Amino acid sequence: MHDFVLATIGGALIGLAATLLMAAHGKVMGVSGIVSRLTPPIESEWGWRLSFVLGVVAAPVAFTAATQSSIPFTVTNNMPLLIAAGLIVGAGTVIGSGCTSGHGVCGLPRLSPRSFVATAIFMGVAMVTVFVVRHGLGG
Repeated sequence: MHDFVLATIGGALIGLAATLLMAAHGKVMGVSGIVSRLTPPIESEWGWRLSFVLGVVAAPVAFTAATQSSIPFTVTNNMPLLIAAGLIVGAGTVIGSGCTSGHGVCGLPRLSPRSFVATAIFMGVAMVTVFVVRHGLGG
């Protein structure tokens, strides 16, 4: 139950943040777009973008400090796999004109047809990937 409550609170905070960003700046909270516009040529709106990225990095640190509990996660140490995965995700965000947060969190509530298609594709690929990894079909 504890994990469910934390996930619900986290989801609500993500929704609130997306709503506030749209209301205050008229911008979609798509992480790939926010981060990509911090690279040259840097836009004039770099301040809020940098604050957003710093908040994403600081939030788990603050949560861990406040609750004295760690956030369990694992990351492979297979560097070629990490590089390939990063390139595939990066290519997907370019081809799909956005990422999971932009399409799934912000596009679906705005009833964007493009976001419905993009979300269906990345969720479908995620489900197949989990199935393959859990059942050892990947080699």
